[in-house]
Amino acid sequence: MDADVAVIGVGTMGAMTLWQLARRGVRAIGVERFNPGHDRSGAGGESRLFRTAYLEGSHYVPLLRAAREQWRELEADTGRDLLTLNGGLMIGGADTRFLRNVRASIDDHGIAHETLDAADMRRRFPQHRLRDGEVAILDHESGFVRPELAVTVAADAAERHGATVVRHQRVTRLDPDADGVTVVLGDRSLRVRTAVVAAGAWTNTLLPGYTPRLDVQRLIMTWFPARDPGRFRTEDFPIFIRQTGDYDISGWPCLDGASVKVAINHGWDHVADPDALDRDVDDRLTAHIRSAVAELLPDLYPEPVRIGVYMDGYTADKDAFAGPVPGLPNVIVLGGFSGHGFKMSPAIGRAAADLVTEGATGLPIAHLDPARFPQTLTVADRLGL
Repeated sequence: MDADVAVIGVGTMGAMTLWQLARRGVRAIGVERFNPGHDRSGAGGESRLFRTAYLEGSHYVPLLRAAREQWRELEADTGRDLLTLNGGLMIGGADTRFLRNVRASIDDHGIAHETLDAADMRRRFPQHRLRDGEVAILDHESGFVRPELAVTVAADAAERHGATVVRHQRVTRLDPDADGVTVVLGDRSLRVRTAVVAAGAWTNTLLPGYTPRLDVQRLIMTWFPARDPGRFRTEDFPIFIRQTGDYDISGWPCLDGASVKVAINHGWDHVADPDALDRDVDDRLTAHIRSAVAELLPDLYPEPVRIGVYMDGYTADKDAFAGPVPGLPNVIVLGGFSGHGFKMSPAIGRAAADLVTEGATGLPIAHLDPARFPQTLTVADRLGL
């Protein structure tokens, strides 16, 4: 055996899994087609939301709190600041499904928060222009994480704890059997007891038919210059999500001293081939976000000065799959995080490490079981043709 575990993809989930395995003393190899912290898939954009009052469902809150603990452990291990809890504003119509879901998370788990009406918002957060009937909930357990830095230092910490990272190598095939997995890299192969596939947008290619077909979408992030950057400092401008009419956007404080990131909360279009990601953005694609900024954030110039293009895989139910792959012995998959997984990545990495070393995890990921999706294998797939 070349190692006990191979982690395929040392990105958002893979770097955290490798770190969690290595600090337990597990012999692990990570294989990354680019380099940890690259900007060619999901782990990019300078900042990502960390939300606890979770609009996607109250059942996520225990996992998110576990992730917060793991972020703090990673910070302690690396000496780097990765998670900033500067609060999170959830802004929308008072009786919308969006804010009802946020309130459910708060009520079910006792999340520290405030409810702010229009007058409160004008006094405390005048950077936002509210429409009639809108309110905000300020979640005190929210903030942002630093994606590129987090992946880079997690991979570095894994190596410091004894793991190996193979950079600029592409995995072309996995051959699992009852005794382990052969991982094929071009003209050579690795033999390991277990493989953890954290390949992001490339999951479809490595595990065709064994996991649900991911809808890979472009995530486009935009930065707008502030008229007065001092009004958008971390301590004065919490992260936000806003669902207003046909706008569904998020925003972050000014981290570069000049601009504020504001982005659409969903993929912009579909990516047929992750190897051919189009990183050019037509001006027509930014019309919607420019319109939102002009109306809702009047202290920003409504023309972006920076645009970043990333991608993620979306499942049919917008929840990830994390666990053993049905029909493939000794293979665990982490995928389909549908644009809302970065915040929980160190906890998912811990869960994956639990599955490898103990066969089970106490973290609440049962709703992410890959077995909830039907397999789509063809006869040829099953026969290995």
